[in-house]
Amino acid sequence: MPGLVSIKTPPETPALRISVSDENHGRNGPGSSRSEQVNPKTNSPAPRRPPSPSTSRAKPSPDRSSGKKKSPPEKVEIDESSLDNPDLGPFLLKLARDTIASGEGPNKALDYALRAAKSFERCAVDGEPSLDLAMSLHVVAAIYCSLVRFDEAIPVLETAIKVPEVSRGADHALAAFSGYMQLGDTYSMLGQLDRSIESYKEGLKTQMEALGDTDPRVAETCRYLAEAHVQAMQFDEAESLCKKTLEIHRVHSPPASLEEAADRRLMALICEAKGDYELALEHLVLANMAMIANGQETEVATIDVGIGNIYLSLSRFDEAVFSYQKALTVFKSSKGDNHPSVASVYVRLADLYYKTGKLRESRSYCENALRIYAKPVPGTTPEDIASGLMEISAIYELFNEPEEALKLLLKAMKLLEDKPGQQSTIAGIEARMGVMFYMVGRYEEARSSFENAVTKLRASGERKSAFFGVVLNQMGLSSVQLFKIDEAAELFEEAREILEQECGHCHQDTLGVYSNLAATYDAIGRVDDAIEILEYVLKLREEKLGTANPDFNDEKKRLAELLKEAGRSRNKNPKSLENLIDPTSKRTTKKETSSKKWSAFGFRS
Repeated sequence: MPGLVSIKTPPETPALRISVSDENHGRNGPGSSRSEQVNPKTNSPAPRRPPSPSTSRAKPSPDRSSGKKKSPPEKVEIDESSLDNPDLGPFLLKLARDTIASGEGPNKALDYALRAAKSFERCAVDGEPSLDLAMSLHVVAAIYCSLVRFDEAIPVLETAIKVPEVSRGADHALAAFSGYMQLGDTYSMLGQLDRSIESYKEGLKTQMEALGDTDPRVAETCRYLAEAHVQAMQFDEAESLCKKTLEIHRVHSPPASLEEAADRRLMALICEAKGDYELALEHLVLANMAMIANGQETEVATIDVGIGNIYLSLSRFDEAVFSYQKALTVFKSSKGDNHPSVASVYVRLADLYYKTGKLRESRSYCENALRIYAKPVPGTTPEDIASGLMEISAIYELFNEPEEALKLLLKAMKLLEDKPGQQSTIAGIEARMGVMFYMVGRYEEARSSFENAVTKLRASGERKSAFFGVVLNQMGLSSVQLFKIDEAAELFEEAREILEQECGHCHQDTLGVYSNLAATYDAIGRVDDAIEILEYVLKLREEKLGTANPDFNDEKKRLAELLKEAGRSRNKNPKSLENLIDPTSKRTTKKETSSKKWSAFGFRS
């Protein structure tokens, strides 16, 4: 399930329970079953850019015993004809659980669970939904996930969801809720965030129908769904859900509770991503006070890092240094000098000192962090190391050392490439690598990196995000450098549609794509379309953005050159761009394109 991004739920906060319930599932209604607890782990603080998809996804897996391993159950040979025995299904399901608990291996447990499901299906009374069948299918899906066979888990869970009838009471509602949430987890492991979120929404809807809108368990699910929206960079939806969570906890929890602190930390992350730093700071300060009241020293340090990030965004550098140093002192005393939490604070200090012009100190903190990541302490996850390497890479990029930055990104990508649910993060890494390849003139490698990123983002459901539009624009620029002009035009057109929808016509990213598209149209002989775009952009600047921007004079000069070439004068009432880019417009052939004089104006990244 999606975990918190850059924040951590307090250990005392009840984890959201959504996985596989036991034989007594559903006695207390949706959300109350015995199941795996998914505790999100801490990421290092995000760099000063919109949060990238989180790396803190827990793997769905079957229930495991927290005590000593049990001895493996004896192998049981079962005649298929005996599956009609109604006592066999529960026996096989228990065998599956005992096999998992003993550590004997998931394949044998899978065989038992599949036979249990088949037995429950055979013994089901016509017209009566079997909750035992639904439960056994949940177990089968969990085992498939533990074997990293997520594609096989999906149809099993889709079948399980259809078994219960919510109108029959709390037990059925719980079975449906658990199925939807487990399905959402599985989609997230495949990197399909859009489908994951849709499944979580259905689970929340089912839970609210059974428990009402203000039950504390509903609050947990709302926060869970909000975290998924944050990972998909859908901050408005995340904010709405987080507000609902805060309202429910305000009613059911005492003041300054751990639950409220977790909600406020998530809300601070959302506000930070939306650029509302003052409100983010307010939420973090309140969360900090709650953690202090509950004696959570390490969590207070983690929040101090977040507060330092906000101060850094507000250019309140002295206060940022104080917050970082407070956190660093606590992390060193509680976790040791070589813990990744210490390295994460070093990275934040490196970023701060770069922004204040103290380059030597900045480089020194980067090197200290790299030494920790090079020899990680036991228990350090690959995701933690990869996140730190990505942040340090961004600082080396600021040092104008793209080759060193590329090396760090390659290391980060190798750490994540075999980890489920990391497709969006890897896509982000590949997009950044593409930018750096482009900067050093390695255009073929840049285009390949962007193409890989685009493929992963399409598969993960982020094909309508602003980030996806920006990556398409960058890929288009690489295609231009490789003289693949028709391909570049298609990429710019798709980027334009997305950025208009997500950012609006007046956003700088959208205006940059307009300029690139005009240049491309000019290069392939669609001069009239290029003129229309530039006229539209100039009109936007004159009427809404002002003419002080240096791009205005540049675009005006470019338009004048095109108009002179076409023998026309400027149209003060340009057409709407909605009808401008017509796929049926006449295009020049490749031969005509190669013989045409290149556009006098350039492209914008």
